[in-house]
Amino acid sequence: MAKKAGPSAQKAVEAAHSGILRLTCPEPIAVRLTRSGFIDRFHARHPDIRVQFVLADHYIDLAKGEADVALRSGDTEGELVGRKIADSIWAAYASRSYVERHIAPTSVEDLKYHPLIALDESLSRHRLSVWLREVAPDAGFAARSNSVLGLVSAAKAGVGVAVLPIALGDGEPELVRVLEPIPELTRAWRVLSHPDGRRLPRVEAFFEFVACELKALKPILTG
Repeated sequence: MAKKAGPSAQKAVEAAHSGILRLTCPEPIAVRLTRSGFIDRFHARHPDIRVQFVLADHYIDLAKGEADVALRSGDTEGELVGRKIADSIWAAYASRSYVERHIAPTSVEDLKYHPLIALDESLSRHRLSVWLREVAPDAGFAARSNSVLGLVSAAKAGVGVAVLPIALGDGEPELVRVLEPIPELTRAWRVLSHPDGRRLPRVEAFFEFVACELKALKPILTG
């Protein structure tokens, strides 16, 4: 008797026959892609393909068919294929109210004297978590979150200093950049797919569209 496909495999089969392109990326990037008109322009060029976002706080597994394409920064699985499209740049931010009440940090070394906003233990291997352990091992933490959006919200509340992607930090009027971009946290943004799906027409169409839209896409990802 044939083995019944699991949920991920079943979704992949359904998507393959429906003209749906399942795109996984961080939630803030999904918002920025939509608001910028990027998704609408893709739909206008390819009316037979519809983008469906697959969002999660962890990496979606392309090898298991959980999505077709990823926009991803940082470390990636070696088996994926794609290209660099922008840089992911991070800097330190605090709310205007926090800066009014405290002397803002002027160097990375000053971070240990401030309550920090950081990712929680579920993301202890994230490059931000690793870097903070190295540069401010004895710092106190005002808030922890399992998402970058959570870091933004806590920073806006004025409880401490957060290191954020400049695409998000610079876009928040309540926040001010207190430290300039941190080279150790810079990574490449890439558009990626699994080799088995790279030549699917909907995936090929998305890769070609990204190549045509690089000038518009870079500020969405980098800020």
